[in-house]
Amino acid sequence: MRILLIDQDKSANQALTFFLKNKGVVVDSAFSGEEGTELIRLYDYDLILIEFFLPDISGHEVLKKIRLSGIKTPIMMLSGSITTAQKISCFNAGADDYVVRPYDKNELFARIQAIIRRSRGYADSIVHVGQMEVNLDTKIVTVDGKVLHLTGKEYALIELLCLRQGMTVSKEQFLNHLYGGMDEPEMKIIDVFLCRIRNKIKRLSHGTEYIQTVWGRGYILKESK
Repeated sequence: MRILLIDQDKSANQALTFFLKNKGVVVDSAFSGEEGTELIRLYDYDLILIEFFLPDISGHEVLKKIRLSGIKTPIMMLSGSITTAQKISCFNAGADDYVVRPYDKNELFARIQAIIRRSRGYADSIVHVGQMEVNLDTKIVTVDGKVLHLTGKEYALIELLCLRQGMTVSKEQFLNHLYGGMDEPEMKIIDVFLCRIRNKIKRLSHGTEYIQTVWGRGYILKESK
C-alpha cells in the first residue's frame, strides 16, 4: 500500500508518516499543493491524503486539479476547523472521505484501508484467489488453509498484486511500491522476491501457480486454470 500525504504542518506530517510506516505503508510526504501534484504526476498511489489548508493553494484546489486531470485515486481530506459548506464542496469535487482533527490514528488507518478496498472492488478485508486467501487487515496469507510465511517485502508484493488482481504490474511499479523512489536496488531484485514467493506458494498448493509472468511487461495475480 502506497500513500501520498500532503500537509504543510511538518510535525503532524512526520507523526502520521511514522504511524503509517509502522503499519507497513509506504508513505511519500509533500508540504505544499504544488509539491504534491508533482508527485502525483510521477507515481501511482493507492490513496492520497490532503490537508485542506496548504501554504500555496488550498487542498480543495489540489483535489479539483487531480480530478480534472482524470486521476481516480481515492482521496481523503484532512483539516482542523472547517465549515460544513467547505466539507460539502470537497465531496462535490471528488473527495472520498473527510476527517476532522483531532482524530484517532487507528480509526484513520481503518478508514484508509476500507476506502482502498472499496476502490479495488472488495467489500471486506479478505481477498480470495483460488485457494489463496489474503487478509489485508491482518496481513496474513493462507494457501489451502495453511499460513504462507512471508517477509515484509514479500507480503507488500502480494498485497500490491491483490489490489490490482487481474492487472499486470510492472517491475517499476513494484520498485516504487517497495522503496518509494528512494535507494532503489536493481530491478532484478523483483524477480528474486517473486521467485521466492512463488516457491513458497507451490509448496503449500501442490504446485498451483497464482503469480504469472507477462513477458516484457511484469507479473499478474490470478487463479491458475
